[in-house]
Amino acid sequence: MNSRGLSSKELSQELNRVRYRHRFWTIVRNTLYVLMAVASTAVLIAVLWLPVLRIYGHSMNKTLAEGDIVVTLKGSEFDRGDVIAFYYNNKVLVKRVIAESGDWVEVNSEGEVYVNQKKLDEPYVLEKALGESNIKYPYQVPDGQIFVLGDNRATSIDSRNTSIGGVSQEQIVGEIAFRVWPLNEIGPID
Repeated sequence: MNSRGLSSKELSQELNRVRYRHRFWTIVRNTLYVLMAVASTAVLIAVLWLPVLRIYGHSMNKTLAEGDIVVTLKGSEFDRGDVIAFYYNNKVLVKRVIAESGDWVEVNSEGEVYVNQKKLDEPYVLEKALGESNIKYPYQVPDGQIFVLGDNRATSIDSRNTSIGGVSQEQIVGEIAFRVWPLNEIGPID
């Protein structure tokens, strides 16, 4: 026994308990650091390369519905038919690329879309309609812009209306590439 009345066995147990507590809190602290680093990396990736968006409204119905959650790929090259997200008046809108700079676009009263005098095959359109159009046809897409339309043409406000007009490269968030919610519809966006 020592002067405080502890045996060497009790002293050894107390030392092991203190060491265990120190190891435990070291592991907890290191785990928290790793989790913070992973979360920070995930947020950085989501903001810089893969923004995640939630769909509001019905302008893209058939392809996307209200409440869908999608992943966007950053980029600057888009093909006709790609679904993109872009900034407009502090909102993010989602529409489909129809024509590029210099292309001539015409939408007739039945909602048929022609690009460079060729009728587009649009299986993704919910219902063909002229919609809210106040531009003069044929319309030439200005340099540095793209012409976009929603898939639900009757309700979509898009490049057919001068309030939105053509979309410039600076406005574009990226291409909508993948739906992650709802779970029964997970997959790439066509």
